[in-house]
Amino acid sequence: MDQAEQLRRIIKGSAPQRRPLARVITVTSGKGGVGKSNTAINLAIQFRRMGQKVIILDADFGLANIEIMFGAVPKHNLCDLIYQRMGIKDIITWGPMEVGFISGGSGISGMSNLNRDELSYIVESLSELDEIADTIIVDTSAGIADAVLEFLVASGEILLVTTPEPTSITDSYSLLKALGRNPHFRPEMTQIRVIANKVSDANEARALYAKLETVVNKYLKVPISYLGMIPQDPQLARAVMQQMPVSLDNPKARAAVAYEILAAKLTNRELNKTIPRRGMAEFFSYIMSKK
Repeated sequence: MDQAEQLRRIIKGSAPQRRPLARVITVTSGKGGVGKSNTAINLAIQFRRMGQKVIILDADFGLANIEIMFGAVPKHNLCDLIYQRMGIKDIITWGPMEVGFISGGSGISGMSNLNRDELSYIVESLSELDEIADTIIVDTSAGIADAVLEFLVASGEILLVTTPEPTSITDSYSLLKALGRNPHFRPEMTQIRVIANKVSDANEARALYAKLETVVNKYLKVPISYLGMIPQDPQLARAVMQQMPVSLDNPKARAAVAYEILAAKLTNRELNKTIPRRGMAEFFSYIMSKK
């Protein structure tokens, strides 16, 4: 029996859902340096202000942007859950405003070699996140590596961060192209929203999105929509230097207000009623079933 079949049986044989499924939002970008991790952590802060319980999964294995912005080095990561059988609560690092943070480490890449008992433990442990969090934000690596695409294929909700730089727009298109070509990608089950970052104003943001939308509609069968923008703001750079999310360092900063607006849109029930909620266990199970 292959691992995909094992996972299907584990999920089918698990106890009936006892709790609401957490909302899983995956934040990604075509290239590094466009503000992806800033977006993830500031949205988490804004969600907390709205009363939500939030956990960030740092799946950017090459960099430690989230923990740097948290101002804390996690003692444990996903590897400890998988190989040391630590509890899911034991590997969560708590940051500002009690936003939870899980470091992926190299744990996810090693999940393809797990046996049935290990898979059962992982799925059951990850299902506990639905009880701990209302929203789970997955911060992927930048680019079109296979690991990134696996996360995006598994996610029903994707936030694509891009900037006015021509290379950023080109790389965003390349990411969407690679996603569209993935045999497991289901566009009818996926909502991709674009965030225009580091723009001077709303007009530049709309122009940026229009450029991307034009080529995507012409050449790809990947549905995208415009979520909003984050303006260029020196206060954001200052907050990063202070190892603080700008939404905490200066809540009235232009960037912080923009994150607040984006979070309000993302929590608007009428705008988001068609988004499927998979929960964290099913999210990872979907990834593993495609290996």
